[in-house]
Amino acid sequence: MNRDDDGYAERVAFYDTVYEQPERALDLAWLRRWLPQQYFGRRVLELACGSGYWTQYLAPAARAYLALDVSPGALALAGQRPGVGGVAFATAEIEALPKPAEPFDAAFAGLWFSHLPRQRREAALAALHGCLAPGTTVILLDNSEIQGGQFPVMEYDEAGNGYQRRPRHDGGESRVLKNFPTEAEFRILLAPYGAAEMALLRREHFWLLRYRLPSRH
Repeated sequence: MNRDDDGYAERVAFYDTVYEQPERALDLAWLRRWLPQQYFGRRVLELACGSGYWTQYLAPAARAYLALDVSPGALALAGQRPGVGGVAFATAEIEALPKPAEPFDAAFAGLWFSHLPRQRREAALAALHGCLAPGTTVILLDNSEIQGGQFPVMEYDEAGNGYQRRPRHDGGESRVLKNFPTEAEFRILLAPYGAAEMALLRREHFWLLRYRLPSRH
């Protein structure tokens, strides 16, 4: 299953509305200041870049930048953002990305992990870490549980994945996979990689997980 299976391709052109809601303005102002500082001079891998909302802020700080997404339409939109002239865009899931000749020393994913099926988590994280150098900093950003007030989880499948119903611009609805991971889940998933300095920061509308890989594998 990939993000296109839950209506992602149909919604990507309208994904900025996730960020444009007035109640999220303070969180976003802080994130737009804090996140680029984590990527100065780094060789960055961004997963599931979508329409490039975060790419436009992070890429100007980086030494090199590769942004992945499963949707060619998303990448076309991302490529029109300001500040992305030096970005390499590629259509791929992280599991299908070959190991790079030069490993990345920073990684970012915004609103990715919550849409990742539980049964894919271990494989996706293994593929991600296979692309990273020792000492790499990884940051995952996603919606806090408060988002469930607007779009409650309506059902669960046999693997424990939750699903929301979200309106589409054409008046219909999309069934969207949405999980809200806990700190305990992250500690279990990241234990094989020796993740250090792991911190799960919770703001009102977003959570942010930051950790560093060991200097030597």
